[in-house]
This record gives sequence, C-alpha cells and structure tokens, in this order.
Amino acid sequence: MSPELVTEAAALIRAADALVIAAGAGMGVDSGLPDFRGNEGFWNAYPPFRHLGLKFTDLANPGWFQADPPLAWGFYGHRYNLYRRTQPHAGFQILRQWAAAKPAGYFVFTSNVDGHFQRAGFAEDRVLECHGSIHRWQCVDEANGRIWPADQAEVSVDETTMRATGELPRDPVSGKLARPNILMFGDTGWNRRVQDQQQARYTQWLDALAGRRLVVIELGAGTAVPSVRHHAEFLVNHLAAKLIRLNLREAQVPAGQIGLAGGALAGLTAIQQALAELLLKSKLGN
Repeated sequence: MSPELVTEAAALIRAADALVIAAGAGMGVDSGLPDFRGNEGFWNAYPPFRHLGLKFTDLANPGWFQADPPLAWGFYGHRYNLYRRTQPHAGFQILRQWAAAKPAGYFVFTSNVDGHFQRAGFAEDRVLECHGSIHRWQCVDEANGRIWPADQAEVSVDETTMRATGELPRDPVSGKLARPNILMFGDTGWNRRVQDQQQARYTQWLDALAGRRLVVIELGAGTAVPSVRHHAEFLVNHLAAKLIRLNLREAQVPAGQIGLAGGALAGLTAIQQALAELLLKSKLGN
C-alpha cells in the first residue's frame, strides 16, 4: 500500500463535504466472516456443499425454498446465526467517526446482507442494502407481502450436513414458510419494498449534494458481483465524486482516482494515521 496514496486519500477525506461508504463482501473478512471468493473459498467455509457439488451461486437461489426447504434454511440459517454472533471490526468505527464529521452527511451503499453497519451504530435511515438483509424475512411466495424483523434467536442447523433441523422459520401471522428478504440469483420473488424506501432516501440525499465535495470510500467490492463497484464508478462519472478504492486483489481504478491494494481494516487504519499526521502538521503550521 503506497504511503503517498494513503496520504492523498487522507487529504481527500479531510476535505470532503459528504461521504458515500460503498461496501462489498470484503468488508466483512476482517470481522472473521468467510471469504466466498471462488468455489474453493466457499467450499472451505462450507465443506458439506463441496461433496454435494453445489457452489455459492447454486445455493443462493430461491428455488431451494420450494424444492428442499431444510437445505435452503441450512445455508441461510447458518449465515444468519454467524452474522448475529460476529462483531463488526474496528474499521466500522473509523468510518463512523469520519462520516459524523461531514457537514453534508453520509450514506452507506452496501451489497452485504449481514446488517453490520447498523450493528456498528450507523443510522438505519443512512443505509442502502442493495441486496436486502438477512435480518428481515418475508414469505416464500409473496413478493409484495409482509416483511418482518428476524428476531428469532437461532436457526437450528446440523453443521455436518448443513441442513436445518427442527421447525423452519415461518411467517408469525400466516404460518407460511419464510425466507430471508435477500435478492438471490434468478430471484423473481424478492420483496423489494424496504430496498425501494432506502433507495428513495438515498436519491433524495444525493440530489441535495449539488456543488458539494463528495468522496466515495469503496471497501472490499470485487468484480465477481460488481453491484457496489459499478455504483461507485457511477458516482465518479455522474456526480464528479472522488473514489478511494480499498481492495486486496482488485484495486485498479479509473484515471484520477485512488486505488489501495489492501484489506478494509488495514487500509482504514493507515488512512486514519495519515489523517492524524495531516492534522498535526496543520496545527504546527498555525
């Protein structure tokens, strides 16, 4: 990670009026969440699925909730339990500190479904979860029906088979089988009402930023599922935002932007140190 680029990133953040925090799956790795990059990464995290020959893209499919509900809830129930138990890493608090200092505020745009930004103290109305959240559930067959908070303590999963055991999650009102309110592959049944509300707030906030200096801090967003990466570059191209991209393996950026080859926590810590040094130089200069 280039010290010069880290200092440039720190200067951009210091001068920004507003921040967009754009986070992909790599953001959670420093919290101890598994890296699903490639089939080997996924199968290392979930060995039983290797034996079944099922990839992440195979399992993240709503069809399993009809064809084999214990398999579907084994996969999503394990993730739900894991995300509830895992504590967000210290980088979240660094970002929260930067965001709180910006006169025009901030917004989080994330493809992560783990709810860790809210767990770390980011305001619920400042987060856009473009793929939904595992902490909200819906009925399997109601794309326009109820959405409710997943306040169930645990989903019982046999980790030797990765199949759910016992009673499966159900709508507490209708008794119908539930599924996470997450956008899956080939998903025509995702209830996007919450995401639409988040999108409306985000669009309203962006519209009010005319003439303000916007910086996008992108963390752990790769090219395999490029939703976050594409959105960050959209902001660069259409709102003249400046981009700071933190990515361990895919740090390349458009011309004039900053790419830092490193993990989220290491990169944020380095920028925080550079910010402290810039502040000290400023005080000494005065």
